[in-house]
Amino acid sequence: MKRHGLRPRFKFGIDRPGARDGLRRVFPFRRSWLAIGVLAAFDLVFLAPAIMTFRQAAAEWSRFDSLFDLVAALFLSSWLLGWSIAPLLMTTVLVLMLFGREVLKARPGTVELFIGLPLFGIVLVHDAASMRNLRFERPAKKSGYSWRGGHMVFDYGANAARFGSDLDGPAAIELTHAIEAATGSTIRRGEAQPVELEGQWERGPAQVLAVPAPAVESAVEPFSLASPSALALIVANLVPVAGTVFLGWKLSDVMVLYWAESAIIGFWNVCKIAVIGKWFALLAGPFFIGHFGGFMAVHFLFIYTLFVKGIQGSDSGGDLTEVAGLFITLWPALLALFLSHGYSFFANFMGRQEYRGRTAGDQMGEPYSRIVFMHLALIFGGGLTLVLGSPTPVLLLVIGAKIWFDLRAHLNEREKAGK
Repeated sequence: MKRHGLRPRFKFGIDRPGARDGLRRVFPFRRSWLAIGVLAAFDLVFLAPAIMTFRQAAAEWSRFDSLFDLVAALFLSSWLLGWSIAPLLMTTVLVLMLFGREVLKARPGTVELFIGLPLFGIVLVHDAASMRNLRFERPAKKSGYSWRGGHMVFDYGANAARFGSDLDGPAAIELTHAIEAATGSTIRRGEAQPVELEGQWERGPAQVLAVPAPAVESAVEPFSLASPSALALIVANLVPVAGTVFLGWKLSDVMVLYWAESAIIGFWNVCKIAVIGKWFALLAGPFFIGHFGGFMAVHFLFIYTLFVKGIQGSDSGGDLTEVAGLFITLWPALLALFLSHGYSFFANFMGRQEYRGRTAGDQMGEPYSRIVFMHLALIFGGGLTLVLGSPTPVLLLVIGAKIWFDLRAHLNEREKAGK
């Protein structure tokens, strides 16, 4: 389907019958009870574990008093958040299949198509003078519009709009005359005017943002270590060095700090998903938070058990006051890392328009390639530090390796975005 040219105005609205509506016709969605039954069965299958997990998560949140209990509550909540997207979508589609409808409204100069449930839905507003080739179609059985049966179609710009279901020829003729009478104009025939084919439609959340970059962007210098965001990342990563040398930070402090940096990367990634996906981010964002939050919760328990308390530690549960104290002492480094990644978001992702050419789905998986390999290197380096008794030189070597890997990933990310 072409995605350019004249497009209808989009808005959310309430369908209320009134004297000013002119022509108003309601077209309930054509219902397939077999499809409704199958979808309802799948919805129940997905709802059952969601309900059980909700009860387990609620129980964990009501009584946690240790790190292990908190991680369990966070993991269950994250899993529930990600899993709930599927039954939420299926329930929404099921409600639309049962109660959904289209409402055609026509008045002088304007034709509106309301799509949704009784009262609330989305409204597509068309200029009657730009509508062309209003016609009746009966789709083939295997086409994507077979569920409609006989329905009405008209051309608008480079695209076709459809409405109605289970119509027949006489009803289509009567409806055509009624629309023309209500709008006060005859729906024209023929090809679109050149001006109606101009302009690119904004791509949807699942499509690539392939809008050409402005000419000024070609003048931007190639990204390098001397770039402001790269320098900001280096400075932020040097804070743990100062903490190790002057404040006596231990391996456990550094590991917790870099775990927190992963959470910061996840936060800014949600912002990127919102920029790319827009309305779709209402689904993609919670789904990402669900699976990323579960990963982070288990990851922190692993770091705490191995590097903070130690394998031989007696308190395996983890006191929450002690855990909170870990982050309080690290606040300067956490602030530096948050500002560094935030500067990269505004200077590179937004300023250099790196969102072009990306999809929300691609963006959801991007942090893992950076975080997983970074922490594998840290864990192996941390293990070496534990074996050697956590001497400062080895700890600084681990930090240096992290800075090198972080910069390499940062530069590769910028280079990939530039291409």
